[in-house]
Amino acid sequence: MSDDDYVYDEASGEWISAAEAKSKIDSSDSIEVRDAVGNLLADGDQVTLIKDLTVKGAGQTLKRGTLIKSIRLTGDPQEIDCRYDGIKGLVLRAEFVRKR
Repeated sequence: MSDDDYVYDEASGEWISAAEAKSKIDSSDSIEVRDAVGNLLADGDQVTLIKDLTVKGAGQTLKRGTLIKSIRLTGDPQEIDCRYDGIKGLVLRAEFVRKR
């Protein structure tokens, strides 16, 4: 795409230049996710829970100190996606974890 091209921005509902769209995408990738004590989290980090959490729909409680391996960041600065034995699609709030 050249800078003279225009693309439709679904968020605003307007046509914007390709250069402006590229700058929006670049700035959206810089979301910082921080844990309960302020450490910066990244994809693949290991975290531990700082509080007992009841998992809705799984009938299970994750205890304080549980290790969660290989997290993935979402577009939300307060949510992280992770996997745990027996629970698919587990999403945790960053305020309840600490980087290991």
